[in-house]
Amino acid sequence: MTPFRPLLAAVAIMFLSVPAGAEETTYALPPPASEAAQAGDTAVLAGGCFWGMQGVFQHVKGVRSVLAGYAGGNAATAHYEEVGTGTTGHTESVQIRFDPNLISYGEILRIYFSVMDPTTRNAQDPDVGTQYRSEIFAVNDAQRRIAQAYIAQLTKAHSFGALIVTQVGNFTGFYAAEGYHQDYLIRHPDQPYIVFNDLPKIAKLKSLYPKDYVDRAVTVARR
Repeated sequence: MTPFRPLLAAVAIMFLSVPAGAEETTYALPPPASEAAQAGDTAVLAGGCFWGMQGVFQHVKGVRSVLAGYAGGNAATAHYEEVGTGTTGHTESVQIRFDPNLISYGEILRIYFSVMDPTTRNAQDPDVGTQYRSEIFAVNDAQRRIAQAYIAQLTKAHSFGALIVTQVGNFTGFYAAEGYHQDYLIRHPDQPYIVFNDLPKIAKLKSLYPKDYVDRAVTVARR
């Protein structure tokens, strides 16, 4: 993630509120029961810095585990320093394992699109580069159909006021990030980058989907 310029704490706290109009991005996606079952219990998503994405889904009801890592490239280059060059094909991602009896893949996507900006190509928050692109890595055909249908729904509803550039890609592998990246938001809640960019995502989750929010995070350390 891009080095963060120091900010006064009082200034950073202002950004913990939910932006006006955020509710416009919340669209239910109830896929057919047969597709929901076929979607499985694992989602691989990329939406900017994996610290924030991991932190958000660690607070979602029905989520069993969330790993920060890399997807889109190969195992040989799945290392933070190499991924950071933007030349490996990888993007910072999260692997979410969830209980489909408590939350569906479609609901996972609804949260995903509500806490990140799908209209910025190869950029998210202050981070720029292909390693920060938003991409849904469909692990099977059912996930691909659900993701494409949801993007079409959001596009038709003009939910974001700009073209959605989030890709629906093929899943070719997920590689866990280095240990010091796991649970980073939970371990460093006062780090300025986290305060400014990632805590607002969790506040947004809690405000938009209170029934899906759980206060106690499921962490890698407690797996």
